[in-house]
Formats: sequence, structure tokens, C-alpha cells
Amino acid sequence: MGCSQPRRPSRPARSRRPAHPPALLPAVLHAGTVRVLVVEDEAALADAVARGLRREGMAVDVAYDGPAGHEKATVTRYDVVVLDRDLPGMSGDELCRLLAADGALTRVLMLTASGTVADRVEGLSLGADDYLPKPFAFEELAARVRALGRRSTPPAPPVLTAADIALDPARRTVTRGDRGVDLTRKEFGVLEVLLAARGAVVSSEELLDRVWDENADPFTTTVRVTVMTLRRKLGDPPVVETVVGAGYRVAPTEPG
Repeated sequence: MGCSQPRRPSRPARSRRPAHPPALLPAVLHAGTVRVLVVEDEAALADAVARGLRREGMAVDVAYDGPAGHEKATVTRYDVVVLDRDLPGMSGDELCRLLAADGALTRVLMLTASGTVADRVEGLSLGADDYLPKPFAFEELAARVRALGRRSTPPAPPVLTAADIALDPARRTVTRGDRGVDLTRKEFGVLEVLLAARGAVVSSEELLDRVWDENADPFTTTVRVTVMTLRRKLGDPPVVETVVGAGYRVAPTEPG
């Protein structure tokens, strides 16, 4: 698949605290919005895939060569890595081996220009979880990424609920009582992470890490502003609580 744009230089990974905050989020580290890394040296293809997955409500980062992909994967915990097999600097095969050796829950969808059975078998033997030959239909790639994202997380109910709020991740719908709630992608992602935490406190940094991508400035008020608009749209009584000095939570529904 050709590329009409010049190859972009790799950007250094954003400096941030580890993606696994201690003691605060044992139930939510792998919950909520799917976090994806696209490692592809054809810039036009990589950017198109990233834009499409973001429209699907995923948080997506991009690397344009093997070393940059490896660096990003060591800084951020991704649910799925969409990995081209033919990369400059470090092959996709080698990066796949390193990801598999880490023993993390990250799933790998390997891309290649060759779709022979032998190539598929070899790619899967390296530790890849799925394999997709180029050219591919974006709808199929998105479906495979969603499926792999589910495999990288603990089982969750098909509909997340608390109080009189119900969020359906598959249909991308939110209701409160008998009314629908129209949310932006970021507001939906924040609510999904909070509901999936089942009452655990979620820090602003964890929300930034799970719902936004590496382009988000960790020092902005974007999380606070998004939570404010989410509260306003959900209405009264308020369900998103602020835990001073720690983050946000949605109290679980009381038994009975």
C-alpha cells in the first residue's frame, strides 16, 4: 500500500508517571476505553487508521518506526498494538517478541503486505494474537481491535450501571432513568472508565491516560472541564463525586 505523504520523524514519548498508579486503581487499570498503539511506517496509512479508531471512541497513539513503537510501549500500557511487520530501525517481528516477553496483557494485531498461510503462522508464532494482510477493510481492522481489546481486560458486564445510569459500550449509548443522554466521545469515555471502576477512585491522570492520547497536555484542566460538562449533562442528583486530592468516583448502586 503506497504512501503519498513524507514519512514523519518519530516523536519522543511523552514523559508521564507510570500508567499503573499504586494502590489507587486495582479495579480499573484495564477497564474502560481501549488504548491502542499503531506502529506503521507508512505515515498516511498510520494516520488514517488512528483517525478511524479515534472515531470509534478509542484512545490512539502512533509510532512510525520500530524503536519509537518500543519506547512508547514501555512508557504506556496499551490494550492493543496494531503492528506492521516491516518496520525501519526494529522489525515488527522483533518488537512483537519483546512485547510477548514482557508478559503483559497487551494484544498484538500484526499487519503485513503478504497474506500467505506461512506468513500468518510465523506471525502468530512470534506472539501476535491476530493477523491481518494488507490491503484491508477498515471495518474489519476496527472489529478485530475491539475484539482484542476485550481479551486484554477482565470480563465486564455488557451494560455498565450505577444508580439510574446505564452505559452500553457496544451501542455507545447512555441513559439516565427513561431519558437518553447525548455525550461527546471524551465524556462517554470518562463515564465508561468511572462506571467500570465499580466505585474505586480514578485519578485525573488515569482518566487522561485511558481516555485521551499522548497529545493531551497532562498539565491542562481538560479532565476537570470534561467532568464538569459530564455532570451537567447527567443532571441531578449528581453521581460523579470528587475525592479531594485523589480523583473522581461514581458510587456503586446499593444492594437492594
